[in-house]
Amino acid sequence: MPTVAEVLSQGWKVHQAGKIDDALRLYQHVIKQAPRNPEAHVYLGIALFDQRQYGKSIRAYRTALALKDEFPIAWNNLGNSLRMTGDVQESDACFEKALSQDPKYLSVYKNRGTLWIWSGEIERGLRWYEKGLQIAPDDPELHRNLGVIYLLLGDFDRGWPEYRWRWKMGGLRRPQSRAPLWKGEPISGRSILLYPEQGRGDEMHFIRMASVLAADGARVVVQTDPQMIPLFTSVRGVQTLLPVGSQLPPVDFQASFIDAVDGWYQATGSLPYAAKKFAERDDLSGYLNVSDPLVSYWDRWMEKTAMGKDHRKRIGIAWQGNPKHHADVYRSIPLETFRPLAEDKNLNLISLQFGFGSEQLDQVDFGDAIDRLPADTDTSGGAFTDTAAVMKNLDHVITTDTSVAHLAGALGVPTTVMLGRVPDWRWLCDGDRTEWYPNMRLVRQREMGHWNDVVGQAHQSLMSNEP
Repeated sequence: MPTVAEVLSQGWKVHQAGKIDDALRLYQHVIKQAPRNPEAHVYLGIALFDQRQYGKSIRAYRTALALKDEFPIAWNNLGNSLRMTGDVQESDACFEKALSQDPKYLSVYKNRGTLWIWSGEIERGLRWYEKGLQIAPDDPELHRNLGVIYLLLGDFDRGWPEYRWRWKMGGLRRPQSRAPLWKGEPISGRSILLYPEQGRGDEMHFIRMASVLAADGARVVVQTDPQMIPLFTSVRGVQTLLPVGSQLPPVDFQASFIDAVDGWYQATGSLPYAAKKFAERDDLSGYLNVSDPLVSYWDRWMEKTAMGKDHRKRIGIAWQGNPKHHADVYRSIPLETFRPLAEDKNLNLISLQFGFGSEQLDQVDFGDAIDRLPADTDTSGGAFTDTAAVMKNLDHVITTDTSVAHLAGALGVPTTVMLGRVPDWRWLCDGDRTEWYPNMRLVRQREMGHWNDVVGQAHQSLMSNEP
């Protein structure tokens, strides 16, 4: 007969394998058999947290602490769940309690730093990361976190070296190439392999490095997911475009797209905004494009639907990012918040939301006022190609900070991006414009969790015909 500890250990192995539902059932089974076991309640809390059931995870941790007060792991985890629900002060008090019981508990320093950074007190958060480094000076996550914040603050000299620690965290992989990493060496007359390292939004944002390096004299090879190749055929300067897994040609250097941004900064002291390169051709204001026949096809499709041309502006909207993204809770917006746009008779809203979040169209009472693209959009011609062609037929795109924002920005489509209280580093801390995309306007959240005023600002910009 296995002990409680053995069953919990088995559940944790299942949990770490990604089978959270199965682990949850094991933890619940243990609690039925041993309801006063505090460790079981903590395991349950972790599983609930990973399912984004933050309220239930809070209750699980409180139960554990009622059974065992001297429990720094439970205090830390409770603080983290409270952070996700926006209860900043109580979250910080829990972290303080955890540190009083275990002053060298590294996870608390990380979580406490993140609490204050996401609350908008960036300098206060930085201090906790720096305190964490006093305990663990070679911890890659802390260095990576510092790098992200320095970049957000525009301190690129400190930011890039710290951000490079991300490669020591695990989870990122380079292609099988023996070429050295490009760190800003002279590139004219040399060849370089570029490849993605993170999400599709980053990929569309930084594919620009192919054009930047080619303009500096490099021969550029890009390796990417086969689904992205059709969209990236429009990028100027790519000599060879290869799918992941294919045999690589010999090259002088290699770099992920973000590595290449880092290298460019080391070489030039500036970021590769490349605004002048947005207008390489008369008919293109961005650095991505799709074929004219595909754009015309979607124009005709819109004409045949309720989107037929009238006095209304065609506005594409997207509200939900990937819920697995570590910051999604801070950047995605409930579709309900878009109600003022849906009720504006001068606007024709078109959903650019697929997958995650699209179910909200059937949950709001104004869902019928938002036109939907066919379910097979982007399934035959490559990732984002249909969506890109649709965007070329829109007057404006309004979106949260997702891949849709980067696609619209890279196409040169007028775009408004609604940012959370503390945005991704590339948007910096203030300003309503970004040098990354001349066609883009930024609207920033003033208070965490409050999106109504952000949507209101985006709406106002449309009504006043601001670009």
